[in-house]
Amino acid sequence: MQRRQFIHRSLAFGATLPLAVTSGALVAAPNAPARVLVVFLRGGYDAASLLVPFTSSYYYEQRPSIAVARPGSAADAAMPLDADWALNPALRESVLPLYEREQAAFVPFAGTDDSSRSHFETQDSIELGQALKGPRNFQSGFMNRLAGVLGSRDAIAFTDQLPLCFRGSAQVANLALSTVGRQGIDPRQSEIIAAMYQGSRFGNAVSEGFAVRTEATQALAGEMVEANRNAITAKGFEGEARRIGRMMRERYRLGFIDVGGWDTHVGQGAGTGYLANRLGELGKGLAAFAEESGEAWNSTVVFVLSEFGRTFKENGNRGTDHGHGSVSWALGGAVRGGRVAGEQVAVAPGSLFQNRDYPVLNEYRAVLGGVFARLYGLSSAQLQQVFPGSTPKDIGLV
Repeated sequence: MQRRQFIHRSLAFGATLPLAVTSGALVAAPNAPARVLVVFLRGGYDAASLLVPFTSSYYYEQRPSIAVARPGSAADAAMPLDADWALNPALRESVLPLYEREQAAFVPFAGTDDSSRSHFETQDSIELGQALKGPRNFQSGFMNRLAGVLGSRDAIAFTDQLPLCFRGSAQVANLALSTVGRQGIDPRQSEIIAAMYQGSRFGNAVSEGFAVRTEATQALAGEMVEANRNAITAKGFEGEARRIGRMMRERYRLGFIDVGGWDTHVGQGAGTGYLANRLGELGKGLAAFAEESGEAWNSTVVFVLSEFGRTFKENGNRGTDHGHGSVSWALGGAVRGGRVAGEQVAVAPGSLFQNRDYPVLNEYRAVLGGVFARLYGLSSAQLQQVFPGSTPKDIGLV
């Protein structure tokens, strides 16, 4: 059978190549043991419902229906973290214990200077990590550039398609874990496809892709067998996070996953309700990742961010609309946690951006640049390769 016919028929039966890669040579892994997992919350989550400015009367004036209650005032009240900030009660059993063990920190007034309030435009600008002014290269994401600077081939995206942040010259594995065990290509077909590409410039990439799929299937075989008796479900972020923890603890040092469902224009709730449920699911997943990471958790940084925050004032549908500044999270054994970090201002009418949103005082490229410098000992020149035109800002997260 000719190559074109075989691939056409394979795709007709739902077969997909399990590895999305970009051009470039494989390089040796770095000596640095640190691991970084980026969790991208697509949809712009309402950060003021996660990290609650409970001492601000303005917060409660602007959110009569969706403000999370002050600590101690109700069963679903926020949980105090310091003198100014409290945490959504949905994270009581998951993230709060990490915070109390000084393995979680929050960075309010965080985000990008992109003020378009467009999901797609802002997500793209964050994943690219390039200067907002001037030409953009949509084949160069900041995570790929970091992998290149570190000389690491141990990078992976747990997504259906290779995300923008991992596009570039460094080769990156791409694996949608929800499809593990249900692939459209059997071992015999895998061998045929690999043989077709042998000797071509894609040969190594294709072989590596099938190897990643096989490795994942073998690693998760035990869980699949137990699925009929109180096993971890494959649905939701918690199941995904456990799988990611198992895969990353042994091999991968750079990872990325995105979680959707954060665009809460209507009925978002407060200490309970839709958004609280989503935060609860996310928190359980992050705690599960920490548990499955084992000893590797001690050298891990999980960075949670979203494209933007939401309007400080609730809308007419008891929800919030697209905003600007957000709250980033940093979790891991390598994190100097137990605190709310970064530059801050009082939450009051005069401090809002365009009189409607949180301002961005802790720009994500600067903050991550400071983290990468501390984790990996990167020079100024190397940081410029990762985040061109950005000045790193060390806020002591690691």
